[in-house]
Amino acid sequence: MGRDDQQDTWDVALRRTAAGRGARSVVLYGLRGVGKTVLLSEFAKRARSSGWITAKIEAGSGKTLRASLGEALHAPLSDLAKPGAGARLLRALKTALSFKASYDSTGTWNFGLDLSGQPSGGADSGSIEADLGKVLHDIAVAAGDEGLGLALLVDEAQDLTTEELTAICSVTHLAGQDGWPLLVALAGLPSLPRILAEAKSSSERLFEFEQIRELDQDLARSAITEPAADEGVVWDLPAVELVVRETSGYPYFLQQLGQDTWNLAQGSPITLADARAGAERGRAALDNGFFRVRWDRATRAEQRYLRAMSLDGDSGSPSGVVAERVGKKVTALGPVRASLIGKGLIYAPEHGVVAHTVPGMAAFISRQPDEAQA
Repeated sequence: MGRDDQQDTWDVALRRTAAGRGARSVVLYGLRGVGKTVLLSEFAKRARSSGWITAKIEAGSGKTLRASLGEALHAPLSDLAKPGAGARLLRALKTALSFKASYDSTGTWNFGLDLSGQPSGGADSGSIEADLGKVLHDIAVAAGDEGLGLALLVDEAQDLTTEELTAICSVTHLAGQDGWPLLVALAGLPSLPRILAEAKSSSERLFEFEQIRELDQDLARSAITEPAADEGVVWDLPAVELVVRETSGYPYFLQQLGQDTWNLAQGSPITLADARAGAERGRAALDNGFFRVRWDRATRAEQRYLRAMSLDGDSGSPSGVVAERVGKKVTALGPVRASLIGKGLIYAPEHGVVAHTVPGMAAFISRQPDEAQA
């Protein structure tokens, strides 16, 4: 849905890497609801369709990078573990077993092959950088024997620890230097490029940075009308324009309001009256779900901070101004600010400025009763 340039970049990177010509890995960053996760999943689908070993994980899910990656690699490696496997693949499987042992000494994997005679895996040193490098190297090189590669995709990458991000950057750098067939794709909030730069100063040379934004009006219209046309249904132009205007082109919002309008419409064409009713139901659904779950994650003190931010809309607020509105010093609000960033509710687009990670959050907050004044 309007992400052809990013998909083309990824396709080219897959082909170049498999051919041994090298390509930069990718970072997707943007607000919530712009379609980063959908795009990352499309990257994974294309890598698998090309025959690549593919591991897609989500950071901040309660697991370490080590554990998440190990579990994500098990299924694709199991598919390759067949009699007659080459020496490099057998070595990669043994390395994967040692990587598994590095975070889970009780669980066992069985690839159905006798790996006892293979050299020790060596991905259980305890250093995430060394172990990650070892397991990704051995698997990527084994895939390279088949003219393929290894794709590692990480969603919510801003939630990785500094040590984990540093390890990923270091391994990506080594892969580029030594020609491993490895591609990494990271997706996260607008703060991700800055976090990567803080973790590894050379990160800007390792990745193609792609800011994922809302769709322009033409693409937003197409996102509404084309799926309907496939079903033989037509939208009246005023109905389309209303949904585009109400959603500001954000894919998640387009999906919600478009689906609610579709469900309420009596047939083809979908009219302006249908769109008005669908928009009303869609806004309510977003308020009760998409926005509400984030608002309810915040403590009372954090909600006061968010409410002070909302006076500036979604454009961002100077931390000093927020502190003044709350009636406290900036330093005193440091823990609240840090907690909100940790929960993924706000981010720092630049030094001394904070902004909502969710478009439309400020307007939602303005619709909520202020219990402090009740």
